[in-house]
Amino acid sequence: MSKLADTIKKHVDVIKRKDQGELTPREIVKELDRYIIGQDNAKKSVAIALRNRWRRQQVTDEIREEIMPNNIILIGPTGVGKTEIARRLARLAGAPFVKVEASKFTEVGYVGRDVDSMVRDITELAVTMVKAEKAAEVQDKARTMAEERILDILIPPPKRTGFQQDPQQDKNDQQAEAEREHQTTREKFRGRLRAGKLDERILEVDVPSDSSPMMQVFGPVGVEEMGMNLQDLFGNLMPKKYKKRKMSVSEAKEVLAQEEAQKLIDHDAAVREAIERVQNSGIIFIDEIDKVAGEKGKGGGPDVSREGVQRDLLPIVEGSTVQTKYGMVKTDHILFIASGAFHVSKPSDLIPELQGRFPIRVELRSLGEEDFVKILTVPQNALIKQYTALLKTEKIDLHFTESGIREVARIATQVNEQVENIGARRLHTILTTLLEDILFDSPDMLSDEKITIDGKIVKEKLSGIVTDQDLSRYIL
Repeated sequence: MSKLADTIKKHVDVIKRKDQGELTPREIVKELDRYIIGQDNAKKSVAIALRNRWRRQQVTDEIREEIMPNNIILIGPTGVGKTEIARRLARLAGAPFVKVEASKFTEVGYVGRDVDSMVRDITELAVTMVKAEKAAEVQDKARTMAEERILDILIPPPKRTGFQQDPQQDKNDQQAEAEREHQTTREKFRGRLRAGKLDERILEVDVPSDSSPMMQVFGPVGVEEMGMNLQDLFGNLMPKKYKKRKMSVSEAKEVLAQEEAQKLIDHDAAVREAIERVQNSGIIFIDEIDKVAGEKGKGGGPDVSREGVQRDLLPIVEGSTVQTKYGMVKTDHILFIASGAFHVSKPSDLIPELQGRFPIRVELRSLGEEDFVKILTVPQNALIKQYTALLKTEKIDLHFTESGIREVARIATQVNEQVENIGARRLHTILTTLLEDILFDSPDMLSDEKITIDGKIVKEKLSGIVTDQDLSRYIL
């Protein structure tokens, strides 16, 4: 499937949800429960924050600008669901959402990404989102136009002769007859095209060439933006180039429909709407914020990679105006959700001004054996369901008994206590080790074979590794 078609598919549910009304906090928590086990406090906080975005849009203009978002910090060890909450929230939000890693930013003036890039990223994403929605609205018309272009390639229109006087009247009649025959043939091909009977035929289609001049600009602030603007400028000065490309009729339908849809969209209106969405309902998730929190009392001057990044983050979170390729974007009402394990540092190690901009703090608890049992079986994307589906492609029926699931959960808890607590991620390593031989041998097994994993098999496979702590450090 093409990139635009994939984007359209992702946002169709967003459009439907807008028609049905926004989700309530209880509905948001219920949706998160389908994928994330426990962590009720964190789910409740993000659900309230998400609903408050909608509530702010309903109040009068006088008070709307005064209502600031309550930013959130999620605190908890790795593998307990912080990032997963962000991923699922992005799908529920129906609003521009971007996840960034705080550790990837550097202080202004140093080589690396500056913090303003997160606003540019969310604006770019919002423009793509809005254009995808607009494209979905004109898909029917775009497909009709693409169909006409394909028919023009399959059955070129008859060549017209110049205007004929009376002595040549019979030539005009021949021209009219040729056009009628062409139209009849065209309609027959249209029927076959819509029935999918021509999908395998190869066409030569003119598609826009991507050979725009590539430019890279090195310098201090806004290098990405500068490079983009120069590329746009030079791209507009030169005429758009096309190249011939061979493809099947089925592929040509998608490619030409996308091209026609882009022509039907009002791009300026889409950009205006996207900026409006970012400013009023955008959500930025800043992961690994503990990595830029320096320990106090360690001495030395300001840390370039830590405190400097915090100082740069502060005006963005407080509310400022950032220059993007689509225009100025205000960050005053963007919701910021930060998360971090805070193993080495503490939230109080952040600079006081930044702490004050994240008034809501939610602590996520560590996961235990019962949580692991639920994680393996309850969510729609549970690991056991994933491996069962993978092996079903080899016509092998994988089944875990209750004792097998409990033994996997027990070993995961034990290894987390003995080696390093990486939360639910431990289940990935244990299941991969447990099923390694089955995954390797499955293509050579007999079809319709049933494999049952019980507690005894799990113990036999993993007990030796678990008891040898040095070995488990590398394997589990």
